[in-house]
Amino acid sequence: MLFSILLLVVGVVLAWFGGELFVRGGVGFAHWARWPSAVVGVTVAAFGTSAPELMVAINAALDGTPQISLGDVLGSNVVNIALVLALVLSISGMKAEDGGVRRDWTVALLVPLAVCGVLYDGWFSRLDAALLLSGFFIWLLVVIRHARAHARGQKPHASRVSPVRPVLYILLGLGLLIAAAQFVVEGGKGVALALGWTPFIVGAVVVAAATSTPELATTLISRIRGHHDVGLSNILGSNIFNVLFIASVAALIKPYSVSLPEIQPSLVFGVLTTLLILPARHGHIHRWRGMLLLALYVAYLLMTLEQNPGHS
Repeated sequence: MLFSILLLVVGVVLAWFGGELFVRGGVGFAHWARWPSAVVGVTVAAFGTSAPELMVAINAALDGTPQISLGDVLGSNVVNIALVLALVLSISGMKAEDGGVRRDWTVALLVPLAVCGVLYDGWFSRLDAALLLSGFFIWLLVVIRHARAHARGQKPHASRVSPVRPVLYILLGLGLLIAAAQFVVEGGKGVALALGWTPFIVGAVVVAAATSTPELATTLISRIRGHHDVGLSNILGSNIFNVLFIASVAALIKPYSVSLPEIQPSLVFGVLTTLLILPARHGHIHRWRGMLLLALYVAYLLMTLEQNPGHS
């Protein structure tokens, strides 16, 4: 138990330093490429901070327990909003300044509904995975076109800085974030498995919170630095990437059966939490939403644990 706690502490420290470098590099790259910072948040930052979920998905599928991956990605989507973003909002509200945020919010809202549709028969097939992946690449294409259109509308900088330093910051920060998540995952899994939880519950409760460590560090530091769009877009992009891409990769490797009652809390709370972060007309997301989201997270944990067969 002490060793697991030590792993958790090391993971949190690495996540903080990794998040600091990652945000600095992402903002610098956006400035160089003349992209909106929200685009960097929803693509580069989101893909990077979701790397731990991808590693968990591949390893779980190869080990014959892909349900851990599904629990991880669905649980991470709830954690990202109801815990990670909620903590930041509770301290101080946020403001979405890029129009693409509403587009990504809409896609993130549709993700749980799409999952419910393809898994209604209780089986996650390769065809289901292919359909979700198709949706992912369509969304990614739209985001890239938005970034290119924005870049064309910006005047070139008189003294355009080199992208080398921002890219190095991104890579170094990403490396620390991935390492941090691995430390936290290993520490958390040891505790959860000792409690006798099912693979899905382990994924939805423990691994999901652990692999969301990079999102927490990135979102919090983005807010401290005043880069609202990076933090908010990172959360939305991570949620889209988690399900449409990562969950599909696991199912492509090994199709598997799904217990609908078991995943229902994650899907329902995925929709509810996403609805609560719709920016107001002027882009503001106020503090009271963060407090409400934290209450929803507690309810989500209780409902998810109730699905565990060994729960008393």
